Parts: sequence; structure tokens; C-alpha cells
Amino acid sequence: MLQASCHWLLRILAVLSILAMNTAHAHEVVPAIADLTTANTKMTVTVKLSIEGLMAGIDLTEVKDTNASPLAQSYDALRSLPPKEIEERFKAFWPEMATRLRFAANGQNLLPKLESIAVAEESNLDLPRQALLTVTAELPADASHVSIGWDKVFGALVLRQQGVDKPYTGLLEAGGDSGPIEIAGGGEVSPWQTFFDYIPVGFDHIVPKGLDHILFVLGLFFFSTKLRPLLWQITAFTVAHTLTLALSSLRIIALPATLVEPLIAASIMFVAVENVLNTGGMKPWRPLLVFGFGLLHGLGFASVLNEFGLPDGAFIPALIGFNIGVELGQIAIVTCAALLLWTWAARQSWYRRTVTFPASIAIAAVGVFWVVERTLL
Repeated sequence: MLQASCHWLLRILAVLSILAMNTAHAHEVVPAIADLTTANTKMTVTVKLSIEGLMAGIDLTEVKDTNASPLAQSYDALRSLPPKEIEERFKAFWPEMATRLRFAANGQNLLPKLESIAVAEESNLDLPRQALLTVTAELPADASHVSIGWDKVFGALVLRQQGVDKPYTGLLEAGGDSGPIEIAGGGEVSPWQTFFDYIPVGFDHIVPKGLDHILFVLGLFFFSTKLRPLLWQITAFTVAHTLTLALSSLRIIALPATLVEPLIAASIMFVAVENVLNTGGMKPWRPLLVFGFGLLHGLGFASVLNEFGLPDGAFIPALIGFNIGVELGQIAIVTCAALLLWTWAARQSWYRRTVTFPASIAIAAVGVFWVVERTLL
């Protein structure tokens, strides 16, 4: 029974490895980001998002990567079109999208109008392509507040008010509504609310979206069946990525993703290979090495926050909330692995041969693949 449980886990890890090799740097679904401004009697919303998924009819709440959708071929066909052609096709698609937007002022529904669309040049078809939509709506003369609703199939939306004091900044979950936003400003979300809003953002970046971080944490887990070495490694990793997450979010340090991503892949490969080669327990330099790798992973985490844009008035609560979400994601991974394996098999003589070796080799293989993919492709 014990070995059967381990074989079951290894099958899951094998599936994760295959998935990782098939989706690395693929069409990851990321939240749309919208900036809201109001002037005279007009509301303007500029939205940065990948429009091919919307046009293909993919429900962005159901998948974390468009390759996982049954409509992936439709997405890929649209993604291969040049920017000018996709812009023209989107204009024909706009009336359908407009019916799924909810613009209102003082509780009165408004008619959204597409002013412009600009699709970015992106030659690498394995990467999402960003488009910038400018949408306007006429406001009543006595409008004091507005609201924006975002259809569920469009996924999450980061909404940021611009040009006023104490602006509203919020994360709208799929199908959510902003609620009343004061046109004159002053609708800034409280620090506590921002803190709680960003916890699930951090968790979601680990589970289920952070497959590279999941494999790294599992690499630390498979190093030993004893709790103390795991705690040393997890602590070193946590302190390190918290440090660079904060410094990068504050724009104190910055490294290009073209450098950071291959190095993160190399870190996954290294800890997994060492799991196989290790025969004498944890050496003093292992936590130091994990600390160094944690610095790299923190830069990867920061790239997500930089995409979202942390609210100026609640920067620290958002940063702390996101980091706590990341930690909860890591704890969830380690806890599930420990309950599944350590409860049943950690003390068995065959554990290292039957579990640690094949699991670490699978993780190392993914790391090697990602190093090559992220460096050369």
C-alpha cells in the first residue's frame, strides 16, 4: 500500500513534468489591466489585455493557459495574424464584447464605445500578445460616481483610477463589479482591504500558476525526509525571495526576464540533481545556495506585481498581502506532499530509491528543458 501511494504521487509528478514541458512560456492567462479617467462629460477606460482569447471564445476563468482550452487552435490561428489584421477582426468582434461590459454613472447604464485599438508587435508566437483598447462612454452632466463591471469569461481585471487624489485601485475577480467610484477621487481602498485582496493574488501565482516555483519547492522537499533540513531550506528561500520581491517592487533593483527566467530554471535543475547526488545529509552551504536561488525567484514574483501595478496609497499592504499569499501557496505544496508521503513512507528503506530518485530526476529534466527553452527559443 505504501509503495502504491508513492507510485501514485510519482505519476502525478510525471504528468506535471509533461505539462511543464508543453506549457513553458506558452499562452499564460494574465489579468487585464485598465486605467480609468474622467474629464468633462466623458469616461475613458484604457485596457491592456490579450484579445485573442476573448475572440476565440475561451472562458478565461476556466483555464490558466490557453493551450489547455478546447479552443486552443482558434486562439493560435488568431495569434498568428499580423497586428493590423487582428485589429480589424476585433472591431467586428467589439459589439459582442460591448454587451458584456457594464459601465454606469449614478446607477444609470452607459453605452461603451470603442475609440481605438492597438495591437503590439510580438514575433514569438509562444508568448501572449498585448493589445491596448481605448473605450469611452458619455457621462450625465450631474454624474458624481461611476462603476465598471467585467464579464466572468474575461477573467480578472485590475482597475486603476487616474488623475485624482486618493484614487480607486481594485482587483475585480471574474464577473465582478467595482462598485461606486467617486469621480472626484477619494475612493481609495483601505490598506486592510488591499492587504486581503492581494493574498489570493500571491497564492494564485504559486497554486496553480507557478509551476516552476512548485517544482523548486518540491525539489527542496525531496532533499530529505527529516523536518529540520526542510525548515532550513524553506526559511532561506522565504527570506531571500521576500527581500528581492520588495526591492524589485520598489524599483531599487531590476533584472531582465530574459536573464531571470533561465536562472530560475537552472535553480530547479540544480536542487533536483543535488537530491540525487547527496548521500551525507545537508551540507552548510545548501541553505546558502537555496537563499541565492530564492533571490532569483523573488525577482520572478516581482514581475507579477509589476504587471498589476501596486496601488500608491497602499503599496506596503499590497506587497505584504501578496507575499503572504506566496507563502501560503508554498505551505500548501509542502503540506500536501508531507501528508501524502511522510505519513506513510518516509521511514521506509526503499523511499530514497523509489521516491526521491525518480521524482528528483523528473524535476531536473524539466529544469534542463526550461533552461534550453528559455535561453535559446
